[in-house]
Amino acid sequence: MRIVMFYHSLISDWSHGNAHFLRGIVRELMRREHDVKVYEPADGWSLQNLTRDQDERAVEAFYQAYPGMRSMQYELATLDLDEALDGADLVLVHDWNEPELVRRLGRHRAARGDYILLFHDTRHQQLSGGEEDAGFDLAGFDGVLACGEVVRQRYAVAGWSGSAWTWHEAADVELFRPLPEIEKTGDLIWIGNWCDDERGEALRSFLFEPVAELGLSATIHGVRYPDHVLKALVELGIDYAGWLPNYRVPETLARYRLTVHVPRRACVESLPGIPTIRVFEALACGIPLVSAPWDDSEGLFRSGMDYLVAHSGEQMRAHLRDLLNDADMAAELARHGRETILSRHTCAHRVDQLLAIHAALDGTPLAREQLA
Repeated sequence: MRIVMFYHSLISDWSHGNAHFLRGIVRELMRREHDVKVYEPADGWSLQNLTRDQDERAVEAFYQAYPGMRSMQYELATLDLDEALDGADLVLVHDWNEPELVRRLGRHRAARGDYILLFHDTRHQQLSGGEEDAGFDLAGFDGVLACGEVVRQRYAVAGWSGSAWTWHEAADVELFRPLPEIEKTGDLIWIGNWCDDERGEALRSFLFEPVAELGLSATIHGVRYPDHVLKALVELGIDYAGWLPNYRVPETLARYRLTVHVPRRACVESLPGIPTIRVFEALACGIPLVSAPWDDSEGLFRSGMDYLVAHSGEQMRAHLRDLLNDADMAAELARHGRETILSRHTCAHRVDQLLAIHAALDGTPLAREQLA
């Protein structure tokens, strides 16, 4: 099957959390011998920031880490959709795309496209302020892949009840796996971006202060940290190590004894059931995880068995102390977490679901080889 994907970036994961899932889906589709083409804008925000922050060597490093994985860069003004979609069976469109591209694709599908066209909502903004406010015109689309059930329900209310599916992120377990041969050199690792000051309070309560009070050796990776936060990290004795390529996350996690998950407050309050990709990454890599509160309303994981939840900074300190002092407890937590990933949350599971959705929309039986 020929699958065409329009995504913000395959190459860059600079402040682009969807890159892990996208790469994992592409890898799995290629493994099953599908013909996959990924298009990304030549002037994409993430790629521009990556090359500005790291230079072109970061792009070359991506190609070395993902041999055979390529994207086609385009200028929207000159993009020939007839050429790009020639022979396509399935087309996915990421919500980081320009509204004009989304509109043109919908028109193309309605006028001449003999393919299935799906909108992939990963940021849950399409309907957050009304479709008009979001700027996307989904006329001509066959359906929506929503990043969580709460988002799918919003589409259902808007008239997409029969053609919107919950499509959670998942782990690329070919890359994200335990690496026990790597020596532990620190206590705690946190990988995440600053985003905005709204997240600062949670990071102080559930990460900065517990680490400092316990005297842990800790490292933070991420981008967009303001100067006053970087200064505070120095004063707290926490190492800041900047941007980390997503493909290097497994080896980095392996050097530390545990990690934490600190979701943004806005996501916790308005988007129950949708964890960040960091939960999938940590559990897939077999590192003990302690999370700040979030509502796993869809039962993706087993709270207290796959990871621990801290409802306050004091409880975070207690959980971290317990895990660092009880190797058997830490190992059991990590084992259960990886077990859940392998049984339910791999990119192979999501590809199975995607192919089944395509088959249902296309009106054809799902071939055995598609699920092999």
